[in-house]
Order: sequence, then C-alpha cells, then structure tokens
Amino acid sequence: MGSSNEVKADVWFLLVTILAAVGWIFSKEAVLIMPPLLFICLRFLIAGVVLSIVGRHQIRALNWDQCQQAIKVGCVFAVGTCFWVLGLSSGVSISVGGFLVCLAVVIVPILDRIFFKQSVPIKTWFALPVAAIGLGFLTLKTGLMLETGQLLFLMASLFFAMFFILNVRAANHREVGGLDEIMDVSEKVPALSLTAITLLTVGVIAAGASFTMERETFTAVSLSADLVFWVLASALLTTAARFFIQTHAQSLSKSSHGVVIMVVEPIWTALLAAAWFGELLSGFDLLGCGLIFFSIIIYRWTFICGLFRRPLPPSDESVRH
Repeated sequence: MGSSNEVKADVWFLLVTILAAVGWIFSKEAVLIMPPLLFICLRFLIAGVVLSIVGRHQIRALNWDQCQQAIKVGCVFAVGTCFWVLGLSSGVSISVGGFLVCLAVVIVPILDRIFFKQSVPIKTWFALPVAAIGLGFLTLKTGLMLETGQLLFLMASLFFAMFFILNVRAANHREVGGLDEIMDVSEKVPALSLTAITLLTVGVIAAGASFTMERETFTAVSLSADLVFWVLASALLTTAARFFIQTHAQSLSKSSHGVVIMVVEPIWTALLAAAWFGELLSGFDLLGCGLIFFSIIIYRWTFICGLFRRPLPPSDESVRH
C-alpha cells in the first residue's frame, strides 16, 4: 500500500511540474493584455478564495499565531511573485527565466545558513560555481551588464528561496533561533490552510502594489473574453489546482520525491515556450541553462542516488536481535 501511494505521489508531482510550466505560458499571455501586478492580484486572490473554501474547516480551527505565520510566509512569497511577474513582462525569454528562477534550489542552503545558522552541505559549494558559470553564459553575452528582466528573475529566485525556507518551517515547526523569533514558530500550520492564506496574502499585497504603480494603466484595460480566460485559467488551473494537487501529493508520500521531480519544471517551461511562442535559445543560452540545471542535479545528487538504491535485506544478526 505504501509503495502504491509513492507511485501515485510521483504521478501527481509530475503533473504539478507540468501545471507550473503551463502557468508561465498562461501568465505571459495575460501580461500581454493587462498590467502584470493587477494580474497577480486577481490570479492569487481568486486562487486563495477557492482554496479557502476547500479548506474552510481547517482555517477556522487556526489560532492567531498560526495565521500570523502564514501571513508572514505570504509576504515573502508576494515580493518574490511581484519580481517574477515584472520579469515575465520585461521581454526576457521564458526559457531563460525558468532556469534563473530555479536557482532558488541552490540558494536555499546559503540563506538557511545566514538566517538560521544551519550547516551548508558540502555539495552546495560544488553546485554554486557551476550555477555561477551558467548564469554568466546567460547574462554576460553583451558585457558585464545584467538585463533588467534577468535581474528581476534573480531577485524573484532569492525571495522564492526564502519563501521555501519559511514555508517549510511554518508547516513543520522547527525552532532553531534566528528568524524563528520573527516568524514566532510556535505551532505547525496545516498545509492547505497555510497555502490558502499565503495565496490570499500575495493577492492583497499585489493589489496594493498595482494600485500604487499601475493606477494610470487601469483605464487602458478593457474587459475581454481573452482577459477573463487567461486570468481564470491561471487562477484555477495553474494556481489553485496546482497547489491543491501538490498538497495532496505530499500527503501520500513520506519522502521528498517531489523536490527532485519538480526540478524538471524549467525543462517543461522551455519546451512549452518553444512550442507556444516559438522561442529559440542561442548557443550561449542553451549552455547557460544546461549548467544551471546541472548545478541543481549536483545539489540533489545524493538524494537522487538514494531513490534508486535498494534497501539491504536485514542480516541474520539483526533479525536475532
């Protein structure tokens, strides 16, 4: 029964990576016809409301400390998401953006060390130089200058890495000092409730940012069937459904299979961008993306090997004991 659940979880996690990649395409289509921050506001508010309805009983059972934890996680995620959508609307290749954002996987242990005094795995120091070289191939083709969109994606990657750390801590309740004093990690927050409140927080913060920065463009937005479709598809399919499926998959698996499987998200993103928008990567872009992907594999190598290592049968000595 356990192995059956693991297989189901792997299938669900694979679907999550596809939905995440589709989310890039839907979001790109949306920001072509409406202000990007307004789009994020609508997308996450709708998704948050849907998940709040699904998890209403869980949310009602939360105490104020748990709500605060979820809101603080949402604030960090909101900043990263705003950087992400601004990068998406900047004109930088979606394929390149996907790999830049995936650098968050390698950044996580560094931030965990800085803010939570956690030890940095040795493999991180092997992965970082490879990621840096890959980043160089992507961003330094025209000299020592980052494009605005590339910088926005890198900032998004940084905040997504911090979001991942704080999200895991809120969901798993680990008190180790440092930023835990700011997070006030006192009780575990159920995954569905944490996700719903996080998404709602993103929507509210994006609404404030949109009202401040995009107010002049509101009048230029005309309601159309295309606009409604892309917003609803992004909110319901690639946000609410994606996070709900991810939560369900996590409940089926006791391991971190999903972390490894979801590494393929930038591959799906690049393939969909090529098929949908006809994006073509230069030789330097391909090399840079490949190196960044390789750095992620280096960082996750020990776990990947563990997935294929069969457990040894118990020895006669251990059986006797």
